[in-house]
Amino acid sequence: MPEMPRFEKSSPELVGRFSAVLERVGTPDTTRRPMFGYPCAWIGGNMATGLFAQSWWVRLPPERLAAVLASGEGHTFEVMPGRPMKGYAALPDSVVADDAQIDAWVSEALAYTATLPAKK
Repeated sequence: MPEMPRFEKSSPELVGRFSAVLERVGTPDTTRRPMFGYPCAWIGGNMATGLFAQSWWVRLPPERLAAVLASGEGHTFEVMPGRPMKGYAALPDSVVADDAQIDAWVSEALAYTATLPAKK
């Protein structure tokens, strides 16, 4: 059986930042549980935002995602090279480092995810 790849852990600083942002902008419906062993925020059983290694990703509506990727505001979120996660964008470090920007992106991701049908 092939060996599973080992993924880099998110830094404690990034994990702390993730928690702080969710404390500021999380909604009563926001739950936290890991995905791929990384911190992740969920609404209705749907992933909204999370960390993967040193990347912070957000779920966006299709039209917004296309615009973000085309403009370079974010890039395709890939767990493994060449395997993009449909519906998600990874954010640049400059966004993650800025409170107002990361709060806005995470708020947008949470608001969009809240419109999706809940998973059972």
